[in-house]
Amino acid sequence: MYKPIVKTIALEDGRTIEIETGKLAKQADGSVVVKQGNTMLLAAVTCAKEAKEDVDFMPLSVEYKEKYASAGRFPGGFMKRESRAGDYEILISRLIDRALRPLFPDDFHAEVFVTVFLISADKDIMPDALAGLAASAALAVSDIPFNGPISECRVARIDGKLVINPTFTELKNADIDIMVGATYDNILMVEGEMSEVSEADMLEAIKYAHEEIKKHCKVQMELTEEVQKQQKREYSHEVNDETLEKLVWDKTYDKVYEVVKSTPAKHERHDKLEELKTSFTEEYAATLPEGEEANLTLIGRYYHDVEKKAVRSLILDEKIRIDGRKTDEIRPIWSEIDYLPAAHGSAVFTRGETQSLTTVTLGTKLDEKMIDEVLIKGTEKFVLHYNFPPFSTGDAKPMRGVGRREVGHGNLAHRALKRMIPEDNAYAIRVVSDILESNGSSSMATVCAGTLALMDSGVKIKKPVSGIAMGLITDTESGKYAVLSDILGDEDHLGDMDFKVTGTLDGITATQMDIKVDGLSYEVLAEALEQARNGRLHILGEMMKTMDAPREDYKPHVPRVEKLSIPKEMIGPLIGPGGKIIQEIQASTGATIVIEEVDNVGMVDIFAVNKDSIDAALARIQAIVQVPEIGKVYKGKVKSIVSFGAFVEIIPNKDGLLHISEIDWRRIQNVEDELKVGDQLEVKLIDIDGKTGNLKLSRKVLLPKPENMEQERSERPPRPERSDRPDRPDRSHGRSDNRHQ
Repeated sequence: MYKPIVKTIALEDGRTIEIETGKLAKQADGSVVVKQGNTMLLAAVTCAKEAKEDVDFMPLSVEYKEKYASAGRFPGGFMKRESRAGDYEILISRLIDRALRPLFPDDFHAEVFVTVFLISADKDIMPDALAGLAASAALAVSDIPFNGPISECRVARIDGKLVINPTFTELKNADIDIMVGATYDNILMVEGEMSEVSEADMLEAIKYAHEEIKKHCKVQMELTEEVQKQQKREYSHEVNDETLEKLVWDKTYDKVYEVVKSTPAKHERHDKLEELKTSFTEEYAATLPEGEEANLTLIGRYYHDVEKKAVRSLILDEKIRIDGRKTDEIRPIWSEIDYLPAAHGSAVFTRGETQSLTTVTLGTKLDEKMIDEVLIKGTEKFVLHYNFPPFSTGDAKPMRGVGRREVGHGNLAHRALKRMIPEDNAYAIRVVSDILESNGSSSMATVCAGTLALMDSGVKIKKPVSGIAMGLITDTESGKYAVLSDILGDEDHLGDMDFKVTGTLDGITATQMDIKVDGLSYEVLAEALEQARNGRLHILGEMMKTMDAPREDYKPHVPRVEKLSIPKEMIGPLIGPGGKIIQEIQASTGATIVIEEVDNVGMVDIFAVNKDSIDAALARIQAIVQVPEIGKVYKGKVKSIVSFGAFVEIIPNKDGLLHISEIDWRRIQNVEDELKVGDQLEVKLIDIDGKTGNLKLSRKVLLPKPENMEQERSERPPRPERSDRPDRPDRSHGRSDNRHQ
């Protein structure tokens, strides 16, 4: 076995990426460790010796897994071990898969497994930008047939400057954040989000990333040479019958061409095409010697090639699409809001044979999604979930758990909309898109329906967002190509590109692109972007006919949220010992109250199903956190009575002394003759002791002063001074003015 080999990639700012092979996981067909700073990824690839029988596709499995130990952390949960992949790991696995899959030979069908582990984690280095490079490098040092290498990198625009593989900290200030996957010659995959940038800016970022990727690919080529694994394994995974292939083409092509040209409805077209295939199979089987059966696998493969050629020729030669549209024509659109009266917000968006029913639910801070990934912790205020039930395509299948497709499509729609959620939004927001019909671009239907449902709910989104899926048909021999707007499912499956773009009237917010053909020029890509912009704006205009701005107010049944800030030192008094006070407020008002400290200030969210509950809770909180003011009148409650007065609670947990002399203008001999525990009365705060903080209250100053009181005082004989009263010693020495308190 060869000794460990290390190759280095120099980034533009002095940082380096190292690729090491020959040290770890040597029993895999290929393995590498990719390192940047303290972040290390282990990638290992293995391949079955032979393909399974009748497999006519590339059975590639990609798993990205983050180890909690890599960041010095314990996994959450009772078991304290890594479990099923989370959404973040699934999304990275998809990024790797989408760049690798097109580069395996068309006739190579052995199972290939690509596994990437995060084994050491620098808290500020983003490992997803290194995962594609690690996977490709592992293939590069293996004998698995692969038309690579490839690499992936993140490009972000920060303060107007493009940066390769920025840190977590730097990315917070980016207005472009995209991941690009490519070979040395061609772009393969793009995915990311933007803050309403132009098509030209996005294209510039893609080009910038590709120049970096070329360096990565060159280093991998050098690595392959050094490990002496240039010779890939031999394989023979397809059996072909040229006579049968010619027969399928001769007997079916013209008929298939006529069906795809004249049958725009999806299911009708599929039924007719299936009938043609069945008819040919039966006719062919009848010609075979007795006992010999038709090879259905080969017939299916050749017939699929016929369908693909017919669809592509129809578009390139006659500029006609299989549903009768022009290349830049958008399918008919209709939409409706408030379809579900009990939901907080809802919308139906239908474009052609693709339909999304989307709901919005508004919740409290307690409803926010908790994130506990290895390197990403916190909460997410805005979430979007995408569901794709089998009936949406007419399939008779059971519904299973959420798959990678649902996670990926939901993430794209989430990225399209999230930058349009206002920063001061008080609600946790959950958007759910259920696809009820599907014939292409269901993720883009989710974006459109999500926009309408958010506006229907009353969320003050910054701007409406629409989305469109673009396609491409090319013929390298003739040089012909056609850019297709709003592609169908068949056009995606049989075409050369699936390019999704979302945005507002002013720019792009998210994109996802998969290219299946070599040599796509930037000129064609620019044309596709411009055609996408026109289509996106058309769709946005159709949406605005249904609703062009958010509701002025939330619907009556939508829970309400009030936010207020309180001094940090008042958090404790509001919560109370063991949470007693806050729990009592919630129980008595029916409101949900969430308190957290942010930047040395207490932030209080009050959430309730009606305004009365909100107002009651707000009044209670304000009463607790307010600071007593001299001269202010309070409605207090008598808490206890003593011989020299009464203690009155003027705000929760704040008592003041109402001295017997301040109860009334007339002389009172016994406090209990005037007041009882539990009595409510208005009092005025007349003083606060500077040393003790004790409160001095008066009730009499709020009562009318008797008219004869001055006369009674003038007729009363004067009291002698203490010095004139030798029978009464002066006992004032050392007496405290606030002795009663």
